[in-house]
Amino acid sequence: MSSPAMAQETANASPVTEVASAATNYGGLEKMVFFSLVGVIAVELVTIFYFIYNLRLLIQKEKVSTAADASPETTKIPRVSLWSKLNNFKPAEQEADITLHHEYDGIRELDNRLPPWWLYGFYLCIVFAAIYLWRYHVSHSAPSSKEEYEIAVTKAAADKEAYLAKTASKVDENSVVMLDAGGIAAGQAAFLTNCAACHGRQGEGGVGPNLTDEYWLHGGKINDVFKTIKYGVPEKGMRAWNEDMSPVQLAQLSSYIKSLAGTKPPNAKEQQGELYKEPDPQ
Repeated sequence: MSSPAMAQETANASPVTEVASAATNYGGLEKMVFFSLVGVIAVELVTIFYFIYNLRLLIQKEKVSTAADASPETTKIPRVSLWSKLNNFKPAEQEADITLHHEYDGIRELDNRLPPWWLYGFYLCIVFAAIYLWRYHVSHSAPSSKEEYEIAVTKAAADKEAYLAKTASKVDENSVVMLDAGGIAAGQAAFLTNCAACHGRQGEGGVGPNLTDEYWLHGGKINDVFKTIKYGVPEKGMRAWNEDMSPVQLAQLSSYIKSLAGTKPPNAKEQQGELYKEPDPQ
């Protein structure tokens, strides 16, 4: 396959890569990386708010203690904080009732209950796991990660076809590239119908120049061939085909003519024009 064909395949693959990537990325990050960062940030925010809240409690207690020292006759009942209510903390006066009589290095072990919010969160995780298992692995009512990938690939292929259909008609002498075998075959049919009378059925030349050697009258790049077919060379008897062929058909015909290089048909016409060699592929 020639270098222009490889370039065409690369260009065709680019929209698929962009669509498939767009379907699975969040702000340029992969889904797993994105949600991991969100999770870390959420944990950090909760930690920050936790410390801020506890700092405020300490400041409040210090204020209460200072006020009690200033006026011992006034006794204030400390307000139970929301955090204490959520965790169901036992007051210090009841520590003797929940001690496990196990002490190490001055640290006593207490039989505290797990915080209610933690227990309810754990129960919620169990419920979620059961629903997840049923939805994805038993009833299959939602696509698995593999099925999501296959759906994304199918959608990308459809988007690619739509993109190519939309942009194919925009090809011109500046953007034309060598087509694949299917495009060359379509160009051969157009050549035999419209060009063989002047250039021979094998491109060997006749009234028109030989198209199988390395010499060209109007440039040997595929862009030059496309332009010559599109606008013609009226002073030499070659008509313009831009009103009879679509840009896609012109690209197919140009690709077929370029594919004739080096075929050496019998009765080939003598060389005309300037030598042109395709650049080495990078």
